[in-house]
Amino acid sequence: MSTMRRIRRGGVVVVGTAAAALAVTWGTTAASTARSGHAAGQGTVSVLYAGSLVKYMEDDLGPAFTKATGFGYEGFGAGSTEVASEIRGKVRQGDVFISAAATADQSLEGAANGSWVSWYSTFWSSPLELGYNPNSAFAAQLRKGVPWYKVITEKGILVGRTDPKLDPKGVLTVQAVDEAATKLHDPALTTALSSFPVYPEEDLVGRLQSGQLDAGFFYAVEAAAAKIPTVPLTPVSEVADYTITILNGAPNPAGAARFVAYILDAARGYTLKRNGLDPFARPKFTGQASAVPASIRRLVGAG
Repeated sequence: MSTMRRIRRGGVVVVGTAAAALAVTWGTTAASTARSGHAAGQGTVSVLYAGSLVKYMEDDLGPAFTKATGFGYEGFGAGSTEVASEIRGKVRQGDVFISAAATADQSLEGAANGSWVSWYSTFWSSPLELGYNPNSAFAAQLRKGVPWYKVITEKGILVGRTDPKLDPKGVLTVQAVDEAATKLHDPALTTALSSFPVYPEEDLVGRLQSGQLDAGFFYAVEAAAAKIPTVPLTPVSEVADYTITILNGAPNPAGAARFVAYILDAARGYTLKRNGLDPFARPKFTGQASAVPASIRRLVGAG
């Protein structure tokens, strides 16, 4: 597995080379909450997030948040499970954690895990797809409609995936291929999967774009941001459900609450759809409502 690389972009540490309209009443509340308080925010909000969101967070949402609120923004993206492990081990500190699976939040709950998370809300989704390099020797088959499960078993094809131990997408990839193998009575799919190289989530897009890979498993949000052509994984369907929380002990809790209010603003719905994300009509809340700042309790579905 290649080592993680850090690129500094505009003073923000970014990992890797690349990342239904909301209910009106909820969105209106979110917008008003995001605009409340001082005209300019105080300090910087540190957001730790799933590596599949790198491009969206750094090129779109982060800068827009700073412009709208006056708060500074600092982002770090990597596999959700890996980020959770670094939080738990006190290797990395942040204010907000956005994961691609609730299991990452759950690994930070309770005294045994440091009690970093007391609640989380599931608020976005993005389907898993097969993305491909348009210059690959196998691209023509995918463009012509040859089923993905036939193409990935072709001799010589290089298909990238992420590590299930570090990234929920790696787990969904295994589930998707195994389910397809069962439905199609094609054990060759499972055999092919075991031979595919494994890379950190934040490296996969760059490896595909540079021609090191013919194809790879990506969420729609990654593919849309990087303009990677994709095909659906029919006859199976796997979807990432993104969660958000404010970490206990956040250095900037006021900024964190402002960020959560901003990210849940329905006015940003058009940017989500454009970037391969589907917002929930209302967030699905899990955890202790009393641990949520009062200013955003209703927005995250806890009120």
